[in-house]
Amino acid sequence: MDEDVLTTLKLLIIGESGVGKSSLLLRFTEDTFDPEQSATIGVDFKVKTLAIDGNKAKLAIWDTAGQERFRTLTPSYYRGAQGVILVYDVTKRDTFTKLGNWLNELETYTTRNDIVKMLVGNKIDMDDHEVNRNEGLKFARKHSMLFIEASAKTKDGVQCAFEELVEKILQTPGLWESESQGQKIRLEDQEQDFCIITTLTATFPLKDGVCVSHPSPVTGPRTMPETRRLDRIRWS
Repeated sequence: MDEDVLTTLKLLIIGESGVGKSSLLLRFTEDTFDPEQSATIGVDFKVKTLAIDGNKAKLAIWDTAGQERFRTLTPSYYRGAQGVILVYDVTKRDTFTKLGNWLNELETYTTRNDIVKMLVGNKIDMDDHEVNRNEGLKFARKHSMLFIEASAKTKDGVQCAFEELVEKILQTPGLWESESQGQKIRLEDQEQDFCIITTLTATFPLKDGVCVSHPSPVTGPRTMPETRRLDRIRWS
């Protein structure tokens, strides 16, 4: 860990497919927006250092696929997370009504009872909203979540969403001070390999030089050639 970095935090972005999870991540980490952004297949991963009130935190951010057929990939990625961003599309009510399913999954697989949750209503730049701000705020309050509306396209609310989430985590020392609670993430170039399928924006474990997906209840495990490497992760 860098000497001037206070801690490394594991964050997740979850929600239905098509709500803009990957677009929010790219806007925050690279300040870019791709209107043709393809759906995430499996899990994607990025790292960014953020300074909050003079304290630097290295963020390891996992962007999970929202499709049901990839749900078997996600349980292990909940483990050890200190924060989660739950995203819905303000123009599609069904993505809002299914938030309860995602919260149930989070409760099932998370290893921390005090994980910090942020609810983000994305795509506020678009017309024909089906979910108003008060509905999002009411849901967030009911489930003890932070809340903000945002637009990955225009940048509105994106930086603030991540900053508020990290600030709340840092205000909860038990989430990050003790290595004995949960798992500590170490970003080192010598541990388990992950590969990313460039054309599909997917990450899978690397085994014997081949990308191997987790078993699918429909198709079973799949293998595919390695295209390029992602940062290597060690869970300890």
